Amino acid sequence: MSVTPTEQKIIDLLGKGDKRALNLLYENYSNSLYGVILKVTINEEIAQDALQETFIKVWKNAHKYDPSKAKLFTWLFRIARNTAIDKLRSFNNRYQKEVQIDTSNVYILPSSNLNQDVLDIKEHVGRLEEKYQIVLDALFFQGMTQQEASDELDIPLGTIKSRLKIGLRELKKVYDPE
Repeated sequence: MSVTPTEQKIIDLLGKGDKRALNLLYENYSNSLYGVILKVTINEEIAQDALQETFIKVWKNAHKYDPSKAKLFTWLFRIARNTAIDKLRSFNNRYQKEVQIDTSNVYILPSSNLNQDVLDIKEHVGRLEEKYQIVLDALFFQGMTQQEASDELDIPLGTIKSRLKIGLRELKKVYDPE
């Protein structure tokens, strides 16, 4: 195998653990390796991460490189390609584990188990005394915390809690009349 003077210099520096080898590797091979990685990942952000990780692996495993077994670029190519594949797998596994709202069945309720008479919660809340309606509306329909409702409605926090408890007890009578 013929080795260019630049390759030989890089090989020598890698063998000595000289950090200048990384600069030369980057200058001479980063574009080619990035192209290889990008073909595998088809994502620039993942490709950039994989390229950086490739150079880290090259540096950590420099002592394993054997010029009699493979050309420098072939060795770099294999590390880059394998790193890209690993990165892509990792990304895909992480992505698949995330909750996908559009494919989630969390919001699909079986209608046979629901009491059709009590589906309209707002209507039932509207039948409560106004002081309970205001608190339940703020907490459940406007998404306020108890403290936020207290501040917004200018009602003491203890009163908010009491009205919530009483309002929920009254609603329970509608949903669980026993």
